[in-house]
Amino acid sequence: MNDNSANFETIYKQYSVLVYNVALNYLQNIEDAEEITQDVFVQISHSLKNFNQKSSLKTWIYRITINKSLDFIKQKNSKKYFFVFGSKSNNEAEIKNTSNFEHPGVLLESKENSALLFEVINQLPENQKTAFILSKLDGLSNPEIADIMKVSVSSVESLIFRAKTNLKEKLAIKFKEYRKK
Repeated sequence: MNDNSANFETIYKQYSVLVYNVALNYLQNIEDAEEITQDVFVQISHSLKNFNQKSSLKTWIYRITINKSLDFIKQKNSKKYFFVFGSKSNNEAEIKNTSNFEHPGVLLESKENSALLFEVINQLPENQKTAFILSKLDGLSNPEIADIMKVSVSSVESLIFRAKTNLKEKLAIKFKEYRKK
């Protein structure tokens, strides 16, 4: 086993759970998160020799995971529009999978609330969603988030504040809709 493959194996063991959890927070679909995890580590294996260490390995892996997840969402959303305007998908659940997502880490009695929360998080602008997920779901500090997103700490604070404000407004509307039912 050469030095690079031993190094890759260590990286995989250390970061595979982190990558999977970040992807799951973005995609709310277990199979999609597994696919992204695989894609991330394929890219890492191809790019490891070119890693320039300007940022930490963890930051680099976060960036790859976030970018792959956002690209996946964009690709999936463009397919949804194709199904709307073209032939209908055979799998309705595939198109609507975010609204009935059950996060494996959420207690049974909270599943409905978590599905609602993720539905609203998915409506946030991309940069607010990223800052919110990294802060509130992954528990990263604002300086760590700034490093990952390549923005200032004050920008991160602003993004999180705006995300919280948007979430409050969107959740208030959702709960009003629920009460009417």
